[in-house]
Amino acid sequence: MRYLVTGTAGFIGFHLARRLLADGHRVTGIDGMTPYYDVRLKQRRHALLESMAGFEAHCAMLEDAETISRIAARAAPDIVVHLAAQAGVRYSLENPRAYISANLVGTFTILELCRAIKPRHLLIASTSSVYGANSVLPFAETEAADHPLTLYAASKKSTELMAHCYAHLWQIPTTVFRFFTAYGPWGRPDMALFKFVENILADRPIEIYNFGRMERDFTYIDDLVEIVVRLVDKVPVVGQKVAPEDSLSPAAPFRIVNIGGGNPVSLLAFVEAIESALGRRARRHYCEAQRGDVPKTAASTKLLEALIGTRPHTPVAAGVAEFVRWYRDYRDQQAS
Repeated sequence: MRYLVTGTAGFIGFHLARRLLADGHRVTGIDGMTPYYDVRLKQRRHALLESMAGFEAHCAMLEDAETISRIAARAAPDIVVHLAAQAGVRYSLENPRAYISANLVGTFTILELCRAIKPRHLLIASTSSVYGANSVLPFAETEAADHPLTLYAASKKSTELMAHCYAHLWQIPTTVFRFFTAYGPWGRPDMALFKFVENILADRPIEIYNFGRMERDFTYIDDLVEIVVRLVDKVPVVGQKVAPEDSLSPAAPFRIVNIGGGNPVSLLAFVEAIESALGRRARRHYCEAQRGDVPKTAASTKLLEALIGTRPHTPVAAGVAEFVRWYRDYRDQQAS
């Protein structure tokens, strides 16, 4: 099939595009190459994709609707996967305008082009951060998520609502993913795993927020990509719920799906897994919680399992070890 994927130079977009190409699909990738983190890492990801048959890369900002529409018309995609966004919970405190521009305006561009080209399925990335102040665990897709704690979370919840409107008005089958703390090789430098490994190897202290009293539902990147690939064929149809827990809209071909394993891991256990993989101890600096942080995330996996019969399963220790192997190789290549 023909895929249009936004954010292919990003962490998740790169892994998804590589998997789709390996499966024999054609992928048109769009990425703005913004300098939120080291652009060289994004360029390396795109270079690997460009070495594979069937990939066509475009450097463009989603806010440039004319250019994006021209790319999409040429690609004539069967499937659109919208992953590009301004990421980062903490950065939203420093540069909130970037989230309005990339996440709201950029998503509007994608929704408008889908209105025009009518893909078989539109799949959109959201985040577990939308659950915000929800206190009932595990987080279920059918629960209200009306109390986001950061502008990042609010912008992603807003994109969910916008997508629902377009699914209803223009009958665009749409699935929204709420990702739970994705990690793995080629990960983002602003994420805890990358920063912790980098600092430990450099014998610099790592900052552990809320004095370590935090838990996250970590999702290894290979598991996440496998689930996205399987969900491509699970096109939502109004009136066709797959389980009592189904978040399928009563008014649109629209569904929200958690992508998480439902097995939260404490921050301190995560650090210990990193120490074990590196073979050295971290210098730990314990800090107060940062604004917008939630103490624990955990995904309900009932809907995911009803749809595809599986959930993320890679143990954190194994996933962290894979990241460390990749990081050492990437660091050596950067130094050469």
